[in-house]
Amino acid sequence: MSIPEQSIPEGVVPRRKRRPALVPDAKPEVDRVDVRPPVGMAKTLRRHRFAIMGFVAGVLVPVLLSAMYLWIIASDQYVSEVEFAVRNENQASATDMMSGLSMITGAQSSASDSEVLYSYFNSQDLIEKVDQAVNLRDIWSKPAFDPVYSLDPDGTIEDLADYWENMVKVTLDSRTNIVGIRALAFDPVDAQRITRAIYAEGSAMINRLSDIAREDMIRYARDDLNLATEELRQARAAVTDFRNRNQIVDPSMDTMGQMGIVNNLQSQLAAAMVEMDMLRQTTRADDIRVQQAERRIEVINQRIAEERNKMGMASGPDARGGNAYANLVGEFERLTVDREFAEQTYTAALAAFNSARTEAGRQSRYLAAHVQPTLAERSTFPHRGATLILLALFLVLIWSVAVLVAYSLKDRK
Repeated sequence: MSIPEQSIPEGVVPRRKRRPALVPDAKPEVDRVDVRPPVGMAKTLRRHRFAIMGFVAGVLVPVLLSAMYLWIIASDQYVSEVEFAVRNENQASATDMMSGLSMITGAQSSASDSEVLYSYFNSQDLIEKVDQAVNLRDIWSKPAFDPVYSLDPDGTIEDLADYWENMVKVTLDSRTNIVGIRALAFDPVDAQRITRAIYAEGSAMINRLSDIAREDMIRYARDDLNLATEELRQARAAVTDFRNRNQIVDPSMDTMGQMGIVNNLQSQLAAAMVEMDMLRQTTRADDIRVQQAERRIEVINQRIAEERNKMGMASGPDARGGNAYANLVGEFERLTVDREFAEQTYTAALAAFNSARTEAGRQSRYLAAHVQPTLAERSTFPHRGATLILLALFLVLIWSVAVLVAYSLKDRK
């Protein structure tokens, strides 16, 4: 007989009956569940509390204090800038090239001048001169209630130099040789005064370099002129001594006269020989006129030989040296060449000396500022927002590293 099925409401799932598990030879036991809190839960919470406390003490509090300082206590700073280049008008002339002074006048280039100024603007010497001109200690110590950005007025020159590096920035463009200066102060007029003082000291430095270069150029030119003058004096004295020793003003003119005498004697010799030939053809050999003609020819030959011997043109055992005209002319020509060379050297040295004196009379190097010292209308420093963000990032980084180190040391135990 079938059991009638009961009607099950729609949407209700019927519950199935569980069948007891049949385990042979096993006694039913009741398992007790030990419910205890997880090990280490209190320590983990304590670790989190320490991390949160460290974040508050090491990050939030310093950031809040820094924000209060930056926006309430820190003084506004104003910027003044100036940009300039070093101009060099030295040009080597033809006279300078002849006298060897072109290397002196063009030795200092604009690039090296800019590098010298760049180094000078960061030197203690410049800081002392600018301090004497505008009183940097008074300018940078105005906000007495600002312990971070203000300067201690009683500090040493080393303290002032360290503070200078934060308040004055000098840049050099190696491609264009343009020098830029940016000065900070708590008043726009003071910032402009600082840039003007730095620019003035740079101009004075360039003038001193120019003065040194001009003095060197004039000294070298004067030394060359003195040397050329002494050489010319010695050359002229040698020529004068030659003339006094040989009683000859100009051996070349004397030689021309002697050659004229020889030529005249040779003409007379030719005429005498023609006359003797005619006498031999018309008279007897013992005629007195033939003997006179032969005597005349002999005398003329002797005179020609003596004149040739004087000029160094003779040869053979009867030739004489010493005061031969050829030696005299050679010595005189050598002395003349030395004198002419000394005269040319003297002329070039004198022209170079006059050029150096003219160059010393004008300013050949100077600073050309294409951006005059500016006067700020609003403060641009300090960068409060950027400074606070960087400080916060730095503190968060330190806090994160500290937390990671603490966790790893704790996990090792």
